[in-house]
Amino acid sequence: MTMHNPPHPGVFIREVYLEPFGLSARQLASSMGVSPSTLSRVLKGTSGISPEMALRLSKTLGRSPESWLAMQDMHDLWEAKQRVDLGNVRAIPFNAA
Repeated sequence: MTMHNPPHPGVFIREVYLEPFGLSARQLASSMGVSPSTLSRVLKGTSGISPEMALRLSKTLGRSPESWLAMQDMHDLWEAKQRVDLGNVRAIPFNAA
């Protein structure tokens, strides 16, 4: 099922983990073994979740790496659907032999 305007994983991290538990971005970055600036870019939505970041988030916050990557993919696909014009794209008919 397609989600309407799925959140960037950084928004999810802030709203589900940081704010409710009073955890700072610096504390989370330290636990993840990344620089605060690296995590800050994810939290601001200017960087996406890489496979390496998904592994770190999984170990630190407890969700699967696949779920972090899927969240990023859903967000990216929704964003692309908003800006990509497919009006001049045509399907190629493939006939079964």
